[in-house]
Amino acid sequence: MTLSLPTPSGTRTAADALAAAVAHLRGRQDAAGWWKGDLDTNVTMDAEDLLLRHVLGITDPDRTAGAARWIRSQQRADGTWATFPGGPGDLSTTVEAWVALRLAGDDPTDGHMARAASFVRADGGVEGTRVFTRIWLALVGLWSWDDLPAMPPELIGLPRWFPLNVSDWACWARQTVVPLTVVCTLQPSFPVPFGIDELHAGTPAPPRDPIRTWSGFFQRLDVALHAYARVARRGPLAVIRRGAMRKAGEWILARQEADGGWGGIQPPWVYSVMALVLLGYPRDHPSVVAAISGLEGFTLTTGSPDGPVIRLEACQSPVWDTCLAVSALRDGGVAADDPAVVAGVRWLLDEQVTADGDWQVRRPDLPSGGWAFEFANDVYPDTDDTAEVVLALRRAEHPGLPDAERARLRRAVELGLDWAAGMASADGGWGAFDADNTRALVTRLPFCDFGEVIDPPSADVTAHVVEALAAEGRDCARGVRWLLDHQEPDGSWFGRWGANHLYGTGGVVPALVAAGVDPSSPPVRRAVRWLHDHQNDDGGWGEDLRSYRDPAWIGRGVSTPSQTAWALLALVAAGDRSAAAERGVRWLVEHQRADGGWDEEQYTGTGFPGDFYIAYHLYRVVFPISALGRWVHGWDP
Repeated sequence: MTLSLPTPSGTRTAADALAAAVAHLRGRQDAAGWWKGDLDTNVTMDAEDLLLRHVLGITDPDRTAGAARWIRSQQRADGTWATFPGGPGDLSTTVEAWVALRLAGDDPTDGHMARAASFVRADGGVEGTRVFTRIWLALVGLWSWDDLPAMPPELIGLPRWFPLNVSDWACWARQTVVPLTVVCTLQPSFPVPFGIDELHAGTPAPPRDPIRTWSGFFQRLDVALHAYARVARRGPLAVIRRGAMRKAGEWILARQEADGGWGGIQPPWVYSVMALVLLGYPRDHPSVVAAISGLEGFTLTTGSPDGPVIRLEACQSPVWDTCLAVSALRDGGVAADDPAVVAGVRWLLDEQVTADGDWQVRRPDLPSGGWAFEFANDVYPDTDDTAEVVLALRRAEHPGLPDAERARLRRAVELGLDWAAGMASADGGWGAFDADNTRALVTRLPFCDFGEVIDPPSADVTAHVVEALAAEGRDCARGVRWLLDHQEPDGSWFGRWGANHLYGTGGVVPALVAAGVDPSSPPVRRAVRWLHDHQNDDGGWGEDLRSYRDPAWIGRGVSTPSQTAWALLALVAAGDRSAAAERGVRWLVEHQRADGGWDEEQYTGTGFPGDFYIAYHLYRVVFPISALGRWVHGWDP
């Protein structure tokens, strides 16, 4: 289906904006063929980096000063640090930032430090922070290990059928939990030369939940595990514990990636290198050296009048950015044999994962063939990247493509789709990294007070896989049914990995239409109506990240380029030629910068709904290009 849609009138047309944006995107491609935008999160990354370097004894005055400049620059006038721009002050983030600045030499009586401490005390004090924060405090002698949940390393030995085994956790969680069992069992302390009396509020510990609840049961089990830990330090049980620790170390080493990290993300990386050192691996061990040096590749340095500003990316997204960029160029009218498209496709082909991974626990007979998010992550490819890469690759075929390259591209697409299709969960939907990772019991553990720890199917991931399967004529009926069954009562879809219902709806509607659902069908029309109802007065769309916790924010927020583009992608797919769609296009045209890009202060990516958010710097470019390109040239799924 090709839509012939009108171009809004005005001094600059949608075609003008599209051409400028395509030129801008071309200029951001690396010579090797990939694209990678910066990735912003929050200052816990930088605070924990400074604390890690203190623990490992590798502090560097220049790096400490540069990171402190960054942390200070992100503090708000009320003394707090938030997890996203415009969000509320976050207790744990503020505590970690305050401790890191004390480590950097800031005086607690300075105005910015005093304001932060005042907020912490008023918000419940350090006593109310999340478990991760208190683990870092324990590592530097500012909290008692006895007051933290027990993390027994024997977890590594639980069989798959047993509740709470490592495969019950999402890939990002299991990679974090296994090294943390080592750290929390050894309970090291590397004291800092200051205290945190200023952060205590004297808040009493909350009462235990009723024993008849799972949370209450696990709270009491935690008491028993602490008692077991004391007994396991010596005697016969010590043999079991030492064996579990050894096995955990081997598990960690087996999953180290080529860049020295684990999973390409910060949490398992820092805890894994710490665990290896605590287990006795020397600092010059190749795995330890690779882990520490690899962190430098996640470091961004910029200048300021006061000196270099240093910050750490939580992860990097070159595969994701590149496949979206290739698709955006094709949506924007760039030919399949264009050098930028060819270079991007060749790089993506080289990144296909054919190695074994933890996903095989539930799909042991499924051949590998997916793609991961990062430069180096062969253990954990994901269905979301795989689907979007397939959608990009299949659009790179052209009559002049040599037979050998065409065969390679076709083989990559087929292998990728086979893998993605095989990763469907039993209910017909797709999670990102594992199939059927839905056992929610782990979420009740006292440790799990931050972030998602399982990886159930989500509408956005399922939509991307459905669209890729449909594009290649594969059976996707169960995925379509899953999406239809999970439409929200208001007509939208929830967005797990992007903010939020705009992301989910912007992905699902094109997928349904590509899979053969009539654009005039009730589910699609309800989605269009929801988008019309949630358009901002300025013509754009935006959704505040608070919508993950407060339904009043669903579909509400400052207009952003990426979220406006998501809405338009859905409207174009639905054949919507309304004034609302025209106004959305006009918003993108009028808010474009002179260099062809867009500004986007708000975060529109999601790591953990309700807890951890991301700003992908290329979102503000690739999605508007796709939206404008489909508006100008039409869309043929």
